Amino acid sequence: MRENERGFLNSNIENLACPRCRGKLKLSRENLVCQSCHQDYHTPDNIIRLFWPNEWEASKGDVTEKIKAFYEETPFPDYDEYDNIGSLIEKSRRGIFAKLLDDQIPFGTRILECGCGTGQLTNFLSVANRTVIGTDICLNSLQMAQDFKECNELNNAFFIQMNLFRPCFQPNSFDLVISNGVLHHTSDPFLGFKTLSELVKPRGYILIGLYHKHGRIFTDIRRFLFKISRDKLKFMDRRTINKNISESKRNSWFNDQYKNPHESKHTIGEVLQWLKDIGFTFVKSIPKTVPFEGFRETEKLFKPDKPGNKLARSMVEFSKIFTGSGEGGFFIIIAKKPGSSPT
Repeated sequence: MRENERGFLNSNIENLACPRCRGKLKLSRENLVCQSCHQDYHTPDNIIRLFWPNEWEASKGDVTEKIKAFYEETPFPDYDEYDNIGSLIEKSRRGIFAKLLDDQIPFGTRILECGCGTGQLTNFLSVANRTVIGTDICLNSLQMAQDFKECNELNNAFFIQMNLFRPCFQPNSFDLVISNGVLHHTSDPFLGFKTLSELVKPRGYILIGLYHKHGRIFTDIRRFLFKISRDKLKFMDRRTINKNISESKRNSWFNDQYKNPHESKHTIGEVLQWLKDIGFTFVKSIPKTVPFEGFRETEKLFKPDKPGNKLARSMVEFSKIFTGSGEGGFFIIIAKKPGSSPT
């Protein structure tokens, strides 16, 4: 284990929890050991391994292993166009959302990215003196993230193999929890959201990105056509024929969008109900919940908006049929946890 990872474990051991029984962990040579159930978590390399499987009834239809196998074979996204941290920063900041996150999340913020994949956002956000922990179920993806981290000496980024339904952190551990494009690949998105929300500090934030019920309609049509044509109609997705994108990255996008073994779709209204159920306050959605209010380059991500009335939201949600498919039919919700502790 590298000194960087060992130092992280030593300084954060009080914030860690056994994913099996929620007991306290202690560091013993290359292993983490639970002081309650004595489960031994071996860490043979620089990726901290704290994965524990779900223990659900068969009727729940757990897709974790199926999704894990898919992303072990086809990690997403690919790193092939990033030579170093400079190119990652440059290309990440071309995207409005990533740039706003980087500009508006304060230095020193403690962030969890759950379902980090190959860790590009975790590595990117860690540059500005933030502690960013990326977790995922797939070791192949995490190894790519760790390799990039080590090559670029990003000592504020850390990667852990973890099941989001069995978190390895104590409650109230993070200023910001991000889970973008993950929960819709699980068997129970609301339970996943509720579990992650418990890791947010009082007055901290959670940010989730989900596939939209209407925004995926054209994607589903293309998926069907690709299937019956045996992928001979791939030109119907512009990204798959864009020569400005590497072949590896094009294939990574195609597999993630059209070959994934499980996905669910959701609406803004549905997630607003999730927030009520767990007692969080709505802050912002992308797209906005009011028609004709565009997302601006000067947007204040953590400044609260009004969620809009049901009619206004319905208009926005319906418009996702025509505007949502370009970026995979996503929408994003940012919400705040109540409490008296400072952020």
